[in-house]
Amino acid sequence: MVTQPHFSTPDLCDDYPDDVAILEIYLHDFGAIERFSGVAATVKCFEDNSKVKALAAEPGRGRVMVVDGGGSLRRALLGDMIAEQAVQNGWSGFIIFGCIRDVEVIARLPLGVKALQPCPIKTNKRDLGDVDVPVRFGGVTVSPGDYVYADANGVVISRRALVEC
Repeated sequence: MVTQPHFSTPDLCDDYPDDVAILEIYLHDFGAIERFSGVAATVKCFEDNSKVKALAAEPGRGRVMVVDGGGSLRRALLGDMIAEQAVQNGWSGFIIFGCIRDVEVIARLPLGVKALQPCPIKTNKRDLGDVDVPVRFGGVTVSPGDYVYADANGVVISRRALVEC
């Protein structure tokens, strides 16, 4: 059984106002885990989830994959097979500035998933994109190694650990 971390993003914002940045866009919850946190691993890609798939195949060690998909609503950057692999490899969750698919399956997985919306169309696999680079969306820059805290209230980013992830 996956245990959820003990924090709330409103409390983090109140307790650490000088240490947090909030994602200024609303992302919908799709995974079975609503509150999740971890060290950020980043992917920048557009309508090609090759790098997301490759990173999900690596040991997650409780990290959160932050994916800048350019806000595209035309292709899904995460589906059930990649999400299932991420669970098996110990990822805590995904923050996706883009779409996902297979939402019925992902809703049952012990994984945090926040994204713009569903889209049933898969991406083309051209192995395009960048891993472990700073990504910027929703008014926030997320760098590899930053700390991500997500719950029903939103997403908070910090350069340092605020609570145990």
